[in-house]
Amino acid sequence: MTAAPPPVPAPRPANLAALGMILVYATVIGFTDNFVRVIAADAGLWQFHATRSTLACLIVGLAAGPLALRIRPLNPAAVARRSLIHAVAMVIYFGSLAFLPVAVAAAGLFTAPIFVLIFSRFVYGQRIGPFRILAVATGFAGVLLVLGLGQGALPGPATALPVAAGALYALGNIATRQWCEGESPLTLATGFFVALGLLGLAGMAVLALWRPEVPPGAAGFVLRGFVWPQPPEFWFWTLVQAAGSLAGVGLMIRAYQTGEASRIAVFEYAILPMSAFWTWILWGDGLGALQWLGMALIVLAGAIILLRGARAGAGRSVRGGDAAA
Repeated sequence: MTAAPPPVPAPRPANLAALGMILVYATVIGFTDNFVRVIAADAGLWQFHATRSTLACLIVGLAAGPLALRIRPLNPAAVARRSLIHAVAMVIYFGSLAFLPVAVAAAGLFTAPIFVLIFSRFVYGQRIGPFRILAVATGFAGVLLVLGLGQGALPGPATALPVAAGALYALGNIATRQWCEGESPLTLATGFFVALGLLGLAGMAVLALWRPEVPPGAAGFVLRGFVWPQPPEFWFWTLVQAAGSLAGVGLMIRAYQTGEASRIAVFEYAILPMSAFWTWILWGDGLGALQWLGMALIVLAGAIILLRGARAGAGRSVRGGDAAA
C-alpha cells in the first residue's frame, strides 16, 4: 500500500497578514505614482521632491512626539550616505515617470535584487550558484522585453533610466545591511526624505543659474525649476504622494516585521501588476504581451534570487559552511 504524501503545510497566519499589508502597499503606491504625470504637466522634478519631502518630514515630526518615535540616527554619517544613494535612485525613478508607464518604470526599479546579486559577487566576492546565475540571465531577458527590444525597439535614455535606478537602489539596500545595522526604519525613512529634499533644493538652485530652455508639459519635468504659483492639483497630488509614501513605507516595514523576509520580498513584486492595473483604469494605457512577459520574467528572477538566498542562509546556519545556491 502506497503511503499517502505528507500534507502541505498551511501558510502561516503571520505571512498571510504580511501579504495583505504588501498588497495594500502596492495598491497605494501604484495609484499615487500614476499621478506624477499630472504633477509633471506644470511643475518640475526638483520642486516636486523638495515639496514632497518637506510635507513628509512635517508629517513625521508631528507624529514623532505623541507616538514617542525615535528618529535620531545611531550613525549619522552612515545613514546620510545610505540616504543619498536611495535618494538619487528615486530622483531617477520619478523622473522617468513623466515619460514611461508606471509599470515599466517599476519593472526597471525592481531589477534591484538582480543588481544586489551582481554587486555581492563582484564587489564583495560572495559565491553564487547556478540557480541564481540563471536568475540573473532571466531577469536581464525580462528587462529587455519590458524596454521593448522584443518589438524591434532600442532602449533610449528614458527607458534605461529605471534600470539605473534599480542599480542604485540595490546599492542602497546593500548599504542598509552593511552600514545601518540597528537603525530604526523610521530613522532610515526620514533620512531618505531629507536627502531627497536636499537634492530637490540643489536641483532648483542649479536650474536657476543654468536657465535652460524648458519644453512645455511633462517633457519639461526634469528641466523645469522653481515655478510659482502652483496650481491646486500640484499641492493636492504632492500631499497625496507624501502621505501615500509614508503609509506605504510603514506598511512595508510592518510586513517585514510580521512575516518571513524572503517571502515578503517576493510579495513586493505585486506592485508591478498593480501599477499596470491603475495605469489602465486611470488613463486607458495598457501594456503589450511581451512587456507582460518581461515583467513575469523579472518577478521570476527576483523570486529565485530571494528564495535561494534564504535557503543558502539557512544552510550556512545549519552546516556552518558556505552554501552557494
